[in-house]
Amino acid sequence: MKTSNLVLATILATAALMSGCANTDTRPVSSQYSSSVAYGVIDSIETTSGGSGDIGAGAIIGGVVGGVLGHQVGGGSGQDVATVAGVVGGAVVGHQVEKQNRQQDAYRIRVRLERGGYETVTQSISDLRVGDRVRIENNHVSRY
Repeated sequence: MKTSNLVLATILATAALMSGCANTDTRPVSSQYSSSVAYGVIDSIETTSGGSGDIGAGAIIGGVVGGVLGHQVGGGSGQDVATVAGVVGGAVVGHQVEKQNRQQDAYRIRVRLERGGYETVTQSISDLRVGDRVRIENNHVSRY
């Protein structure tokens, strides 16, 4: 019984942690999954912090290590609470460490398309300038 409560608490804590990191961006995605080719002129370029908010290996490894360390503390129900707290705390710390290690500058490039409209692409490398004629293919902007 005690083990099933611990497993249930760990699953609930993990679910709560992962739901807090869910993508709540409701803006339409214009070219993220597009494989077609489009042509246009760069309208603007903004520098933004790179990296995604996805839960990765850092959160998982941190959660496991935190759970193991938390399980070493106390006894009885106090040990169960320490284990769950270790899982959650380790996952949060692991996620933050991974996020900082992946952090790099990215460029949000807005392109005025020849066929009309705009498309915005975010990529990590940019040797482009406003006014350049560009080609957008597979969510990557390049001069042509």
